[in-house]
Formats: sequence, C-alpha cells, structure tokens
Amino acid sequence: MSIDEAEKSFIDFGHKDLGFAKIDTHRELRTGYPEIIFCAGKTPAQVSAIVTYMLTQNHNILGTRADAAVYESVKNICPGIEYNPLAKTLVYIKEPIPPPKTWIAVVTAGTSDIPAAEEAAITAEVFGNTVKRYFDTGVAGVHRVYHYADELRSARVLIVAAGMEGALPSIVGGIVDKPVIALPTSVGYGASFGGIAALLGMLNSCASGVSVVNIDNGFGAGYLASMINKL
Repeated sequence: MSIDEAEKSFIDFGHKDLGFAKIDTHRELRTGYPEIIFCAGKTPAQVSAIVTYMLTQNHNILGTRADAAVYESVKNICPGIEYNPLAKTLVYIKEPIPPPKTWIAVVTAGTSDIPAAEEAAITAEVFGNTVKRYFDTGVAGVHRVYHYADELRSARVLIVAAGMEGALPSIVGGIVDKPVIALPTSVGYGASFGGIAALLGMLNSCASGVSVVNIDNGFGAGYLASMINKL
C-alpha cells in the first residue's frame, strides 16, 4: 500500500474516542473478533452513535441486550440491521464469515431457557459458525435428549442451557465425548435464586469436560464455543 493509505489506516489506531465510549478498533486484529456492543445501560442515542462509527469499519456488528427502543433508533442509521426480540440481539452482517466444516449444538432444558440459548446461538453464527438448535429436551422428560444423542455426539462443541436445578449439562456431558459449555439461566422458582442454584449445580457437575459461564451469559457461551469450533 502507499504511504497515504498506511497513514489513513492508523488514524484511529488503538481506539476511537466518542466521548462516552472508546471503541477498540484493533480488537479483531488482536483476537480475531471485533468489539461487541453491550447495549444494556446505554441510551438509544449512544448505541446509534457507536453503530454509526462501526459501520465505517470492515467488520460485522453484534449488539447484545438491546431493547425495542434501541432497535428503533439504530435501524434509522442502519436499515439492514436485524433485531431478535427473544435474544435481544442486533446483527448486521457486512461480510459473511465462511464457517468451518464442524458445527455447534445449542441445547436447552426447557422452552424458558431459549432466550439465553438464542443469544449464544446468534453470537456463534455472527462469528461464522454453523449452529444446530435442540430446544426443550430437559430432565423432566430425559428421553427427549437421548433421542438426539447421535446427532449431539457429532457436534464439535455443545452449549447446554438450563435453569431450575441445572442438571441437563451433566447428563449431556455423560453421553458425548466433546466439550460441553454449561449455560445457567435465571429460570426457576424461588429456591433457584435467580440462576444461582443452576450455576452451583453445573459447577459441581460430576461429568468430565463440562465448563460453566455466568448466569444468562449466552454471549460468553457462544464466543467460547466459536473459539473451540475453530481450533
């Protein structure tokens, strides 16, 4: 490239200061994944300003924990952005990433666990992975997960979301020979303590090869699954 082109590429070296936010412009160069917008706690105007700048960059955009007000603001400056109200995600694909031949399984114990699981699935898809979903296969009818056992064994890595007592990742971890990422959700009655019971149950799993992310952290599960799937 010419000196002028090289100089232009370093204009925002390190980060872009928007006053209320400092966008990490070289995160994708360092880690392989661009900065993600965590929308919770930000105003619609702030998210829109961040998206406006990120549209000038050559990477895809993922926003998590976005509500309808944020989407209404952002779609005015990015008409092609997609909003998933269940997962609360904003997605704009500027350049699709070719997926590897291997794939990720996202499994939920119940239907109520789908929002966290969808955040995980969408995150992995934005990062260029093929994702297959297996919803409502929990331990109250454990034969449902065994029905898909052969398919689950062919996945490269599995994300298993569960609330209540959080038992499903242990069951899945006992029937597959692949990494299992346990995703505790805040679903459950009072003694589930907003997902703490599921979190502790998963941390105490007797199944080998089970790791655990934070409560409702679908993004973290999807990010880690993507890294494993591309090893």
